Amino acid sequence: MRNSAMKQVCVIGLSQFGMHLARSLVRMGCEVLAIDKNEQRIDAIRDEVHRALIGDARDYRMLASVLTPEIEEAVIALGEDTIEPSILCTLNLRRIGIKTIRSTAFNDDHAEILRAVGATEIIFPERETAERTARRVASPGLIDMFSLAEDYRIMEVEVPPELHGKSLAESGLRTTYALLVLALRGRDEEHYRFLPTGDTVFLPGQTMMVMGRELDLARFVAP
Repeated sequence: MRNSAMKQVCVIGLSQFGMHLARSLVRMGCEVLAIDKNEQRIDAIRDEVHRALIGDARDYRMLASVLTPEIEEAVIALGEDTIEPSILCTLNLRRIGIKTIRSTAFNDDHAEILRAVGATEIIFPERETAERTARRVASPGLIDMFSLAEDYRIMEVEVPPELHGKSLAESGLRTTYALLVLALRGRDEEHYRFLPTGDTVFLPGQTMMVMGRELDLARFVAP
């Protein structure tokens, strides 16, 4: 029996990105249906996802036979060089009634067409990876950054030396940088401690999770 608490996600296309995505979603507790027309790719992931099927993303009948509007999200991760399969797949998913459709795109023109036919989010895997890597190169203390609404981001960053020994209230992160500290994690701690109080003291080796506008985050981590 299916666990109704698990989020259902369909990953269509087992490119390198699609493979990693499907495995990551399973680790994060999602129920994953993987679809690809390549039998070898399906065999490679069959034992790691909840269901894996051989099928062509352009085939409406195939998709309609296995997908219903109950599927919360579908991610199209076709690694082909032509844009036709992802466009037809997006149209098919929209006809089936999938509300959230995310798709990889090769360029801005491809992205515009995907949005026009029903994609709710466009993913540029190489571009996004390059941007995240560039941030880490430019700001060595930066560990990771996650996008939120508008230009807000959540950033993981090492606590800079200038904050060591200061309390959160004394740090000036809210007044100087308009940043909100969500959590702290010590060097030897596996998990974050969320919502630190104003008297929490920053220590060497800590990592903090902060939220703010990207420009303010950039000012904070600038060398």
